[in-house]
Amino acid sequence: MSDTPEHIVIVGAGAAGLMAARELARAGKRVTILEARDRCGGRIHPLPAEQFGYPADGGAEFVHGEAPVTHALLRDAGLSLQEIDGAQWSFDGQTLSRETRYDPHEAELHAVLGALEDDLTVADFLRRHFAGPEYGRLRYSIERMVEGYDAADPERASILALREEWMDGGRHTQARIVGGYGALIDFLARECRGHGATIRFGRVVSAIAEDGSAIVVRCANGDVLGCDRVIVTVPLPLLRDIAWPAVAREKVAAADDIGFGNAIKILLRFARPWWREASHDLADMIFLLSDQTIPVWWTRYPEQYPVLTGWFGGPRTAALQGLDPQGLIDAGLSSLAVIFGLPRERIARDLVAAEAANWSNDPFARGAYSWATPRTREAQTIMARADGPVLFAGEALYRGRDMGTVEAALASGLETAGMILRR
Repeated sequence: MSDTPEHIVIVGAGAAGLMAARELARAGKRVTILEARDRCGGRIHPLPAEQFGYPADGGAEFVHGEAPVTHALLRDAGLSLQEIDGAQWSFDGQTLSRETRYDPHEAELHAVLGALEDDLTVADFLRRHFAGPEYGRLRYSIERMVEGYDAADPERASILALREEWMDGGRHTQARIVGGYGALIDFLARECRGHGATIRFGRVVSAIAEDGSAIVVRCANGDVLGCDRVIVTVPLPLLRDIAWPAVAREKVAAADDIGFGNAIKILLRFARPWWREASHDLADMIFLLSDQTIPVWWTRYPEQYPVLTGWFGGPRTAALQGLDPQGLIDAGLSSLAVIFGLPRERIARDLVAAEAANWSNDPFARGAYSWATPRTREAQTIMARADGPVLFAGEALYRGRDMGTVEAALASGLETAGMILRR
């Protein structure tokens, strides 16, 4: 038996790839991470603290729900969380008002969801059970949440996959990492390197092939690596750019049954918090919803930074596909001007810093995160199998409630590494 440690190549230095690498390297495996970008993190994109006055997140920002893997990792890293608690407001086209979560049909919705046995798309569910005009507000609220929060298409999204989220009324906790997600990624990267893992940037994987008992990974820059196993953690749309060995093609084909949505994120730093000056009622505002071009905004409350973050998720983001970052920033300013009834020029004068990203235009992401269709659970089972030398990990393979989150990516990376170590 050879004393040479098993060599595992991990494609992608996002949360899933780093988590898998840390676990395998700690167990004595030889680990090489290939990352297309010039940084770790993937769809976690830390921004310089001096740009917004704090370590802002240009990509993933919130910790959703219980997130046990994230919490354990934060303890290891000596990092802490700040829970989010504030008022949610909405703009109906004319007035701003505090949102109430009450809907007169909520109990009926829960009863129908609880009795549901067969999966449907969200749109089919609403057409079958809540088609009447009296349910208009309920349908609107559900469709807005599916598109905006889950970045999903109601015509394809699974109702059963979203049932638990809706049954608690969307009231599960959300928090931010003090220091941002970048601090967690920095910790994971240090851990990986400290245990002997190698991270190579600027490596776009173009092909994975079998060569006898070994696996060969080819990069677009000409690099060729031989290994015993490979774990692929890239976002689902990028799977189409890689040439696959026969042993992996069934798994790759299954990815077509997993939804993948887009998100646009805009960060605007102002000289002062003009929205709080306009009304003391907005002092504790955390979320603001509207039907404007950029429909969702949030603040840093309870922190007092004069920053507003805009968000637009789901299939309707395609309408803004042609806008560059400055075009998105302009759209954000125009949306705020309408919501607050202020001249756009007045708002723009106070702008100190801005950042905008349409994640579908990012060549190494081509979207934001995954969501479940009625066929996704079967697809996840196929993709997560431990058979063969090519394995997959990432937020798209997570079977828990918070699919599409950083917790999902970390948990999937940990589980995939565990499958290798248990063999």
